[in-house]
Amino acid sequence: MLKADASVRSNGSLTLLRASRLSAIWALGYGIYRSYYALGGTIGMLGTPVSHADWIRINAVAGGLLFAAALLPFLFLHAWGHRRARPWLLAVSWIIAVACVTHALIGIPQRIASLAGPLTIEYPFWQTIDRRMADLQALFFNEPWFLIEGLLWAAMAWAGALRESDRRSWWIGSAIGATVLLTAIGMLSAFGVIGTWVAG
Repeated sequence: MLKADASVRSNGSLTLLRASRLSAIWALGYGIYRSYYALGGTIGMLGTPVSHADWIRINAVAGGLLFAAALLPFLFLHAWGHRRARPWLLAVSWIIAVACVTHALIGIPQRIASLAGPLTIEYPFWQTIDRRMADLQALFFNEPWFLIEGLLWAAMAWAGALRESDRRSWWIGSAIGATVLLTAIGMLSAFGVIGTWVAG
């Protein structure tokens, strides 16, 4: 860890180190939350799932993925210094940033619309659920997590290689374009204008 710190500082990239740490902590916190339910915790549950076994399984998978996501920024930290690795790191960062920010930009308006009344969100996985609390939890906890995680990965990409890359305009422009397109598709799907699209 000390070597990683020294390497990053020598390259003048404290932003990369800080963004990597924050992203790791951010993912770890959410991973602990999901793992609590995977281990059978019930505090804060908003209803009764149709299958408790499936509920535990889903949270176990989510917790595992989030713990892996918490390790990824540190695994990437040294690799940013290798030119051959940078295109791959930028591609992974692009995918994660676009996916997370899009998730939030689709989810937040849906939850607002659900709270206001124009939209009814289906919960086929739940036998009973407090819809209002589910909307509030997603609006103030789940979706902001995705938004911040996506922005942190964009910050890592920028500090790691993008600011010095000749393709930074393409990376940023394509990320914004993909986010806008996917958000539009998600919103049109949510409000029944087009067929159903499932994105996690």
